[in-house]
Amino acid sequence: MIYDLLKAMDNQEQLLNLGRSLAVPWVQDLAKETMTTIPPRYVRPHQDPPLISNTSSLPQLPVIDMQTLLSNNDDFSELDKLHLASQEWGFFQLINHGVSSSLLENVKSGIQEFFELPMEEKKKYWQQGGDVEGFGQAFVVSEEQKLDWGDLFYMVTLPTYLRKPHLFPKLPLPLRDNLEAYSAELKALAVKILDLMAKALRMEAREMRELFEEGWQGMRMNYYSPCPQPELAIGLNPHSDPVALTILLQINEVEGLQIRKNGMWIPVKPLPNAFVVNIGDALEIVTNGTYRSIEHRATVNKKKERLSIATFYSPKLDGDMGPAPSLISSEKSPALFKRIGVADYFRAFFSRELRGKSHLDTMRIIPNEETNI
Repeated sequence: MIYDLLKAMDNQEQLLNLGRSLAVPWVQDLAKETMTTIPPRYVRPHQDPPLISNTSSLPQLPVIDMQTLLSNNDDFSELDKLHLASQEWGFFQLINHGVSSSLLENVKSGIQEFFELPMEEKKKYWQQGGDVEGFGQAFVVSEEQKLDWGDLFYMVTLPTYLRKPHLFPKLPLPLRDNLEAYSAELKALAVKILDLMAKALRMEAREMRELFEEGWQGMRMNYYSPCPQPELAIGLNPHSDPVALTILLQINEVEGLQIRKNGMWIPVKPLPNAFVVNIGDALEIVTNGTYRSIEHRATVNKKKERLSIATFYSPKLDGDMGPAPSLISSEKSPALFKRIGVADYFRAFFSRELRGKSHLDTMRIIPNEETNI
């Protein structure tokens, strides 16, 4: 019995340590300095231009009505829209999602105030050695790599026993209480979305539930400061998310999120009180490639900061994942991805520089490759 307890504690400790990121300058402070050029580590001269002059002719994200999805009628048109959006876009805006507008406003104002804390207060929540949670940056694995023009605060929020004691429990009030409520609401919303996706995919509902009902949730608050050379910098490098679902709440009115579709970068114009939802790599794996994770990035501008909060929902950390058995067959639809322990999958992700879909590519099955599926 003592052995089992020690083993469980050791497993929990391993789950708590998913990776680390090197310390870098705080961009919010850099942006306060009078400068006309940005430091060399932030210059990305070979990126696609972040600014698009004519956006009126570009397509816009599909809009999905959650209330219609959950209604008890026999009209499957909204479910079909969700299915097509997940297949063809990997992104959609979700309206009538059921999360109260007052809670959203409280979360928005609380995060704005959190980033405005004096540096001495922020240091209480700073990333500690060998960790990716707290104020700082992520995916900085060498002293030579280029940096993003943005700051973040990241923490694991669910399951509650994985919360770092110096982060969530120590957040200032009322932000802590509002994020507690927000965390619960977004978990329930993510599970509902995944249930509906299982229905649209005609996969065994229990397969989705077993992976995600007690899933892993993390939150990343983003602050993109004004930049004197926005054409040379990027707020967040192009990437796909490693998780199953990302639910993004825009905190202020400044746009900056762009997604790559048909070789173009398409700016996202968030609807008031809507969530921007995107498919992550884990869900592409579970759906065996039917639903696609899409590259996206955050751009910056000269005039005003942009803030957002991304809530990530993933399979349970102590499980393993691969293509859902009900979606694969040896002949017609063979497995396209390997099976892997969820914690191992995320450790590998956090140990890499953030770049495109490079992490998902490591999970693909090469034809004739031996697998354990």
